[in-house]
Formats: sequence, structure tokens, C-alpha cells
Amino acid sequence: MKVAMFVATLVAPQGVDLSDAQLSSFVDVTGWAGGIVDRSTRIDGRAADVFFSGASPEIKDMPFDVIIQPAAGRRKKILIADMESTIIEQEMLDELAAEIGVGAKVADITRRAMNGELDFADALKERVNLLKNHSEGLLHQVAARMTVMPGAETLVASMKRDGGRAWLVSGGFTCFAKIVAQRLGFDDCFANELIVEKGVMTGDVGMPILDKDSKAALLKRACDIYGCGIGETLAVGDGANDVPMLQACHNGGGLAVAFHAKPRVREIVANQINHGDLSALVYAQGLVP
Repeated sequence: MKVAMFVATLVAPQGVDLSDAQLSSFVDVTGWAGGIVDRSTRIDGRAADVFFSGASPEIKDMPFDVIIQPAAGRRKKILIADMESTIIEQEMLDELAAEIGVGAKVADITRRAMNGELDFADALKERVNLLKNHSEGLLHQVAARMTVMPGAETLVASMKRDGGRAWLVSGGFTCFAKIVAQRLGFDDCFANELIVEKGVMTGDVGMPILDKDSKAALLKRACDIYGCGIGETLAVGDGANDVPMLQACHNGGGLAVAFHAKPRVREIVANQINHGDLSALVYAQGLVP
């Protein structure tokens, strides 16, 4: 019986080299865990691949990120990405709330919802209601503050370079998602609609709400549209509302990664980026950013 071959991609934080000692140590840990190392290959000064079969090493207390997946089919055709705290650095509802003086209250609700402690739809409605009667101009004001997560532009460009597709899937709002999608070159974006009437926010959100189940459904929809299997997808997110999408990707043979994720998400999703930036997902596909 042929033994499956896996690849562990080791990526140091941005601006840091992966030392020979760190690479050698990981090879040793893989062997101790019962894995059989075939070879290790340098990608560049920051990253390396370790090809192995058998048991996977335990990823614990390492100062670099490790992404493990089957060696075959690592180059993906579809990227499905969360937006807030993943593709951009902000949580936009928190930014809006800070402007109207309820920042601490909303940030706490956001934190609990993203950690899976609150129902996402209920938490969204509660936070949006606080925006009632505030000017639409506030949306444009905070949109100007959006900053792209390090590595995000490189990741999207790498997907598109060889004909891949990229979808932005957000539990936030279309008024922000459209700007980010256009700026980075996403093929499409999906988010919630913040209701505005006569230049004023009503405190309501359009139905149906794009929630955790919607994100998982959009992963499958992208595969249907582009004629790909889930094994050809890469999904990345940070919050509890991303978990079904990440699980669907992983269970279908794709690469699911938690990016600087909330504690609850890190408990569930095996592949994680906790040290570096999104360019780690370029390395994970066997490419150089």
C-alpha cells in the first residue's frame, strides 16, 4: 500500500529568516512523532518545505507558522477569504461604533460573537441598531481608514496569476467589502447590506443575514460556478462565523487556515497562522511571494 505524502510548510514571521537550526529541529520533531521524513527543501530564507509520510508532528510553541497538507494538489484554484481582521486589519462595526461613542460596548459584543459566545445574527442586529439615525457620511469617513492586512495583496495576486479565482466573503457590510474587493482584485464579494434611507442609517440590516452557514454555502457555490472540487480551494478566516466554511473546506480536502484567530477557532482549526502574515498562504502553495 502506498503511503500518503504530506508537506509541512514552515514560514517565519515577516522580516525574519527561518534558521537552519529551526528547520532541523522540526525535522527531528516530525521523526519523534512517528513521521517518516523524505526530504526538506528551502523555499527562500524565510520558508521551507518538509515532505513526510505517516504521523504529523504536534505544532506547539514554535516561533514560526507550520501549515500541513497533502503534498499533491497544494496549488489551489479558488480562494475564499473573510474580510475583517483577515484581509483588512479592522472590524468596521467597531470603527463605526467608536465614532458615535459606543466603541467599548460594541467591541465587546464583536469579541464575544467572533469567539462563538453569542449568536452572530443577533449580535449583528444589536450592534447595527446602535447606528440608527446616524448619517451615511459616517460610512465614508471610516472607510477611508481601512488598511489592508500584510500579505493580502500578495495572496490575491498569486491566486489570480495563473487563472485562479478569489471571493471575499464577509459578515460585515457591502459598502466596505466592495471597496476592498476592487482594491485587491477579488472576482466577487458577498456581505450584508446596511440599510440607509435618505442619507441616514435606519439601524437595520438587510435580510437574509450573511452568517456562518452562508459562508460555507458560498464556498460550495464558488466550486459549482468555476467547476472545481472543494479540494482545490483555500479558505481563510479568524472568527467563529468562519468555522463552518473552514470545516467544509478541510473536510472536502481543501486547505483551511485560521489567521490570527480567536481562541475558540484555534481550538477547532488545525492549520493556523499565528506569527506571520498572509503571504504564508502563498508559500503553502509551493510558491514564492
